[in-house]
Amino acid sequence: MPDRAQDRAPDPGTDETRPPVRADETMQLNVGALCRRLPARLRPADRGTPGPDAGPPRADPGGEAPEPVESGEPPPQPHETMQLRVAQLRSASAKDDATGGRAERRSRRKPRRSRLLPPAVARAVAPLARRLAPLFAVIAPYARKLKPVYPRRGRTGWRRWLPSWRQWIGLAFSGIGVTTLFLVVAYAATDIPDNLNSYATQQDNVYFWSDGTPMARTGWVQRQAMPLKDIPEDVRWAVLAAENESFYSDPGISFKGITRALWRTVGQGDTEGGSTITQQYVKNVYLTQNQTVSRKFTEAMIALKLDNRMSKDKILEGYLNTSWFGRGTYGIQRASQAYYGKDVSQLNASEAAFLASLLKGAGLYDPTLGPQNHARAVKRWKWTLDRMVKIGKLSEKERAGYTTFPEPLQRNPLSDTGQQSDYLVELASQSVKNTAHLSDKDFDLGGYQIYTTFDRKRESALTDIVTKARAKAKKSDAGAAKTAHYGAASVDTDGRILAVYGGPDHRTQGFNESNAATVPAGSAFQPFVYAAGLEHGVVKQRDAPRRQISPDTVYDGDDAVPVSTPEGPYWDRSGRKVAAHNDDKKSYGKITLRKALAQSVNTPFMQLGMDTGLDKVKQTAVASGLLSSSLGPQVPALTQGNSRPSAIRMASGYATFAAAGVHTEPYSVLRITRNGATVPVDRPLSGQAVSTRTAQRVDDALADAFRTAHPDAAPAQARVTGKRGTTEDDTAAWYVGSARKVTTAVVVYRMDLAKSLEPLPLKGIDETMPGGVPYSIWEGAMAPLG
Repeated sequence: MPDRAQDRAPDPGTDETRPPVRADETMQLNVGALCRRLPARLRPADRGTPGPDAGPPRADPGGEAPEPVESGEPPPQPHETMQLRVAQLRSASAKDDATGGRAERRSRRKPRRSRLLPPAVARAVAPLARRLAPLFAVIAPYARKLKPVYPRRGRTGWRRWLPSWRQWIGLAFSGIGVTTLFLVVAYAATDIPDNLNSYATQQDNVYFWSDGTPMARTGWVQRQAMPLKDIPEDVRWAVLAAENESFYSDPGISFKGITRALWRTVGQGDTEGGSTITQQYVKNVYLTQNQTVSRKFTEAMIALKLDNRMSKDKILEGYLNTSWFGRGTYGIQRASQAYYGKDVSQLNASEAAFLASLLKGAGLYDPTLGPQNHARAVKRWKWTLDRMVKIGKLSEKERAGYTTFPEPLQRNPLSDTGQQSDYLVELASQSVKNTAHLSDKDFDLGGYQIYTTFDRKRESALTDIVTKARAKAKKSDAGAAKTAHYGAASVDTDGRILAVYGGPDHRTQGFNESNAATVPAGSAFQPFVYAAGLEHGVVKQRDAPRRQISPDTVYDGDDAVPVSTPEGPYWDRSGRKVAAHNDDKKSYGKITLRKALAQSVNTPFMQLGMDTGLDKVKQTAVASGLLSSSLGPQVPALTQGNSRPSAIRMASGYATFAAAGVHTEPYSVLRITRNGATVPVDRPLSGQAVSTRTAQRVDDALADAFRTAHPDAAPAQARVTGKRGTTEDDTAAWYVGSARKVTTAVVVYRMDLAKSLEPLPLKGIDETMPGGVPYSIWEGAMAPLG
């Protein structure tokens, strides 16, 4: 190993003749640079021997300034100690580089990012990236200018944080480019479906009796395709004016309409249309009716492609033949027959304008469904005619001739057979839509098998007996018989509707008498007052506790007894005391509640209702089956039957007493299938309306009422209940009763529907059959009673 001493500089005090070894000049410069960069604590301590590039000597704070170096003299040699320290520094620096320095540099490195794309995708994209490299090289300088640098130089305040105009333009063009690329790809990837929607395979709806035999068939595929040439131009342009006047010039979609629909759907949480006729046709034929953003986008893409492949006339023809117009009809031809009873070729512009309004929603614009619908239909009809004038498809002179709204037919002649089953079908259809949660539009597509609760034998018996009653009334008083109405319903204690009588002919009387709330219940309402008193007790004095009553509790049965409250007499608005009256102004003296119900004495029940509380009476009636909407105001007359329940609801209420106080909502559909698959339906609600003891007591009083009025009508061992109901002004007559777990309610009244909805006096119609018409119908429907 060579001696390290040989490398050291010679001692200046020796006489050694070997020339001194001078430090390399580069090394001296590097040492000087290194010394200047080192921190003060690491610089050489020997300030007396400056480095080769140390600059002018500085004054020593503790002594005299060093003498300046004369020009021309060689620079002083670096001191050996200095060289050793430099070597030590270099050695330390090298060691630092080998250990901690590397670790520090590694800590300062940016973490290596994971691959953005999988290796397979990266290899596939690489050739494209190489091809686009020249383009990127050109764009890069401009793109760097768009890179936001915040806060921006040369701006003050909030403007320092706003993008520049170049950045705004870049963002706008980038957004347009990305959107365009997305739409192009979506358009190319969208295909027009080969299969048509379910409208093309519309089926009948089949209804079955409770024994499984067919009862009725509706639908009859009420859709008939019509060539466009057979549809008058006024009809075409009425639809176009109402729905899409720019149909022949637009590209198949409406950007404004789509934007509005998306804004309503996404921004405000609901949906709104904005479709062209092409889009509506696509929705009807290829897609579902779901109002979603994805469905709307698919609809627009298919509409664009369809508009390029199919002529406008073909699209319009398809639209007119597949659109839903209500009343179970699809297509303009069937709609013309359903609303006006004639072929589409016979429609004028006024009638066409009304049919066009139905495209906006038949449930809202069919004027036969209510006064609000009628007002909307008239307004839309006028607007459509005015639009036809505006777009030049109807002259001012022609428009002036259409001043009267073209009233459509009250009922769809295509769905009326004239049989009693039409009322049953209507009742069951409403139940299907409510319990299976089906829209009119979906239900009209058909394919449903509806198994009803209707008993064919009971229905036949009920229809026959009412038909005989009508015939007898006509012989007795033909004038009064013309305005006579008969409603009846039979309901099982488990809620099944077994039979109804809805009217003479569904074609002439569309509304169902058995389900109509038109006339007061009269004294037939007394069992509900009696049940409320037994269930909740009475309060006769102010601040007194409620006390229970029994069927043997005595009340005053005299006529014209003043009605009192716990606070005192009850006064009407005119300042007179309110008094109750019995039929024929007859007085009965002190009488038990059970006997009062059996003999239909009014005055005890008016006072009982006040003692119990009219709110309790209403609560009990609703719990038993009457609809809250049919009940009258909470005044003393409530106990005298100012409520207007339907025959179905009245039968359901009495059935609650026959079922030991358990009420089940009346229903008419047992089950539903569609092409063999079961359709889920809501089951009827059921619950304890009144206690079993209360129900038994009410039922016992009703059995007494039946035996009192008709002692020989049923065998002694038969459990039969029944009560007649009359009104003070003799405008309605009821009979409601139960036998063998079936309750039937019958109502007879007079009303001239062409003039008013106010009931008219019966004028002897009630007495055309022995025991009264309602009882005779009830007895025939319930036979045999034993």
